[in-house]
Amino acid sequence: MSEANWYVVHTYSGYENKVKANIEKTIENRHLEDEILEVRVPMQDVVEMKNGAKKAVQKKMFPGYVLINMIMNDDTWYVVRNTWGVTGFVGPGSNAVPLTEEEMRPLGIKVEDIVVDFKEGDVVVVTGGVWKDTIGAIQKMDYNKQAATINVELFGRETPVEIGFEEVKKM
Repeated sequence: MSEANWYVVHTYSGYENKVKANIEKTIENRHLEDEILEVRVPMQDVVEMKNGAKKAVQKKMFPGYVLINMIMNDDTWYVVRNTWGVTGFVGPGSNAVPLTEEEMRPLGIKVEDIVVDFKEGDVVVVTGGVWKDTIGAIQKMDYNKQAATINVELFGRETPVEIGFEEVKKM
């Protein structure tokens, strides 16, 4: 059996949730649960100012697009491509191109289980990037993003900074 990958599907703008519901209904009706594993409309939390008051709302990260985790074959391609509201897969011509791990990481989609030897409260040193050789205590761990938030001293103040797991080493 082939490996499941994440694919991007272009939809009519504003119909992302309807497309998601239609695909999920088709998966259930055709018993494709083992081939089309997940359908997502990526959302992000945004703070809006309305009438002088701050309000937290969720907005679509990519209006007009839906993410699908599936095993690509003729049946799954046909089901997704012929769902009402879908205009096509993202890729050259009619070829669907799966997302890479690097493209998925900022979306908060878990690619693989990662085991690290540090936890919240541990003091770590940054081994790469802009904050190289900076020492800080881990305030928060985000396993989906594979990142840790540490406090670093910036202009005499403690400032939270998000660092990828691969750039952090326990002291």
